[in-house]
Amino acid sequence: MAAQDDEVPLNAIRAFVMIAREGSVTRAASALGATQSSVSRYLAVLQAYLGTDLVQRRGRRSELTEFGRLFANTVAEPLDTVCFTAKRMRRRNPPDANRIVVRTSLSTFAYSFLIPNLQAFSVEMGGVIVDVVSSLSPPTSSDDFDILITRDLSVIEPADDWEIYNEQLVCVGAPNHVNGRMLSVVRSMPILNITSRPDILPTWLRAMNLSSRDIKSGARYDHNYLALPAVMTGKCLLVVPEIIVSDLVRAGVLHVIPGSRTPSGMQYRAYAVDRSDTPDIARAFCRWLTRLCKKAAVPEGN
Repeated sequence: MAAQDDEVPLNAIRAFVMIAREGSVTRAASALGATQSSVSRYLAVLQAYLGTDLVQRRGRRSELTEFGRLFANTVAEPLDTVCFTAKRMRRRNPPDANRIVVRTSLSTFAYSFLIPNLQAFSVEMGGVIVDVVSSLSPPTSSDDFDILITRDLSVIEPADDWEIYNEQLVCVGAPNHVNGRMLSVVRSMPILNITSRPDILPTWLRAMNLSSRDIKSGARYDHNYLALPAVMTGKCLLVVPEIIVSDLVRAGVLHVIPGSRTPSGMQYRAYAVDRSDTPDIARAFCRWLTRLCKKAAVPEGN
């Protein structure tokens, strides 16, 4: 692993960039799938090549030196570009040319809207298999996915993108509790709180010319998909993106309070990354999803 004076230790640079990103040798080793000792040796090789320390100990913690931060900031982006370009230009026969991976940061959207409709896309495309994974982390060019569906993330690599949905909020409740009732029902029935989307309720209240003092605060749930069973079976309301309850409303399981629809200002986007092994299928999926989302609106009062 020792480097000659005139030979740049590229593997050591890659290991150091991961140390800088992960904040420790241990986590860098885990991210690289390597041993801690091998990453430490790479760090020693690079420090010997550069002639200065890149990492310093602060008690039990390790921190980058000023030179280390400068070097990491300088080489990280070019290294990402090299890795991405190599992956993009790699010539290989994909193990399964009839399969795509969809990654999303919208778990409730995937659970309640996307996944229930995937069979239609599979049939339309002759049996394509669609894997779905969820993550709130910003994607990198080393992550294995063909499509990203998100409201708040972006991709840093070449990709085609689609505006698939401008988020609309609605207030819903179980039909036996809210049928025939108007917006004033929000003053008497508790509204559930979703901690992962703290923006939704204040945005909706402002649009309805209401304040938090005008409503009854209900139980708290981490995610909308956890709150859906509660509002379907309980005497409570939920302010939610319309798209994730559209099928439930059409099926008569939930009822939209008349006059409760308003835009949230959030936009859902789909990205088909250029490095996909099946770019035609990935782009076809994004076009299909865009059409599907356009059909999501339901009449108020249903």
